[in-house]
Amino acid sequence: MNRDLTDYRKSYDKKALEENELPVSPFLLFSNWFKEVEEAGGVEETNAMSLTTFGLDSYPKTRIVLLKHFDEEGFVFYTNYESEKGKAMAANNKVCISFFWPNLERQVIIKGVVNRISEQKSSDYFNSRPKGSQLGAWASEQSSIVESRAFLESKLLALEEKYKEKEIPKPDFWGGYCVTPVEFEFWQGRPNRLHDRIRYAQQQKGNNWVTNRLSP
Repeated sequence: MNRDLTDYRKSYDKKALEENELPVSPFLLFSNWFKEVEEAGGVEETNAMSLTTFGLDSYPKTRIVLLKHFDEEGFVFYTNYESEKGKAMAANNKVCISFFWPNLERQVIIKGVVNRISEQKSSDYFNSRPKGSQLGAWASEQSSIVESRAFLESKLLALEEKYKEKEIPKPDFWGGYCVTPVEFEFWQGRPNRLHDRIRYAQQQKGNNWVTNRLSP
């Protein structure tokens, strides 16, 4: 396998990010960008984000998860507590999440600390999920080795029968996490690779943020 990708070229010229347009709060800028990306169309899952953790083997690992809520408290997603990422976050709760929205040539990188949300909030969200997704959470011992696809499907069939006429409870091993940011970086593609990069850094605990322009 030998592929030369040096001819891949793209000009970025859709938007700009100027200092005089920056809100005081990075959460507000994120919310504005998220809405603009949704309204522009062309991105199937605007809420898809990469989550990077340091594993128990000391290697960083990135995977895509789905953002389910955000406000000035942080960014919430859900997963299995016993999964590889769940164990990684339990050991080291410093993480990075990022969003790439090619339709508007934008990227947002967020460093923060992650912690579990309350059982009540996790249960409320679990109860709002489709039944198939609820059963899937029970069927999958996430990140564990399985013998075959058929094994998983047989577990799901057994669960479907078990809960055919019952309410499905939230598993104890499943729930939500909230990433509380300490730094945001907003990236807007610009012509000639002179991209706009604006960093919001938290000066102290609370909503006190200092902005800087970074060289592209």
